Amino acid sequence: MEEIYDKCCGLDVHRDSITACVMIGNGTQKRKTIKTFAAFTQDIEELAVWLKSLDIHHVAVESTGIYWKPIFNIFDGDFDVVLVNAQHVKNVPGRKTDVKDSEWLCKLLKCGLLTKSFIPPREIVRLREIVRYRHTLTRDLSSAKNRIIKMLENANIKLSSVFSDVFGVTAWGMICKLVEGETKVEVLMNYIHRTCRASKLEIEKALNGTLQEEDRTILRMMMMHIKSIEAIIDQIDLEIQKQLVPYQAQVKLLTTIPGVKDLAAASLIAELGVDMGQFRSASHLCAWAGLCPGNNQSAGKIKSSRIRKGNKHLKVTMTQVAWAISRTKSTYLGAKYRALALRRGKQRSIIAIGRKTLIVCFHMLKNNIPFHEIGVDFLDKLEPERKAKYHAKRLEELGYHVQVTKKIA
Repeated sequence: MEEIYDKCCGLDVHRDSITACVMIGNGTQKRKTIKTFAAFTQDIEELAVWLKSLDIHHVAVESTGIYWKPIFNIFDGDFDVVLVNAQHVKNVPGRKTDVKDSEWLCKLLKCGLLTKSFIPPREIVRLREIVRYRHTLTRDLSSAKNRIIKMLENANIKLSSVFSDVFGVTAWGMICKLVEGETKVEVLMNYIHRTCRASKLEIEKALNGTLQEEDRTILRMMMMHIKSIEAIIDQIDLEIQKQLVPYQAQVKLLTTIPGVKDLAAASLIAELGVDMGQFRSASHLCAWAGLCPGNNQSAGKIKSSRIRKGNKHLKVTMTQVAWAISRTKSTYLGAKYRALALRRGKQRSIIAIGRKTLIVCFHMLKNNIPFHEIGVDFLDKLEPERKAKYHAKRLEELGYHVQVTKKIA
């Protein structure tokens, strides 16, 4: 293989150690040096000094967990760091050691066979960390609420059977009074909101349980836990708004898409950044996000077309946006979802709409243009004659005689 770089380095990174392989020269004149460093900041700085002394500029690092980040933080600006996906640089089976891995990385880099992973700017990285933390807290909040429902079910208080949202105005008011020690059903019934759909008889039956003082003590602690998580989420929302100040133009663009609100826009910016030049095309972005079908064919047979692995955080965001779009009534994307769902099912249709929406986001951010709604009837206007024949045929199959004539404008 043709060697592109004269000097380069490959790093095999672990939690406590870093194995560095440096290759200088080409062909038979190539010299190889391997050293092992600890993973503390001082040792990483020593590694950087050693590489500078050898006039090394190109460094390849495998993206091992989070252990590559301290190296990137110190090397960024002084070296051309190539962060690579571990799946793309697998070595020959039976040759797996730290030294062999670093040497293999260095060989691939020397021949220009490595593809850089997308690393956003530091400001986007900070935004990404706090947005992801908010998603984690949201999941924790859901788990905490489910524990309260389970505790009430254990005491045979079946509010989840009569209320669609146990943490709505009516049910939550009753839970708070139950925890405070109120046992009279007549008093609890006063908290029924005027918009409540459940009947008073059903609510009365649901409240008839065996809640003990020990249960109330545990429920108080669970409620304190929920309040503390909600308070942290409120603080995080304020911090996200602060960090989004430089990107208000992009947020305004993204929120013109049906189903995309401020939080979804913040998540999109945190995962993608605002410079779409990082991605070769919209299709490349969809592949990076894991929202395109896989390709596994052999002997003319398609074995699997499942979506591939990708940025799971972005995939979750696009799925949530797609579910929001599916509930819209007067949008093209909503109509497209309903058309696909009839043929392919809801789950596949959600992935398809998520992919379409991500492509829309790519072009909006790249060209700095707002979302243009083409209308719910766009699909019907594509091939009106074919659709007219199809519906006429369906009516004839149902026993009707139909004569189709084109309306004169």
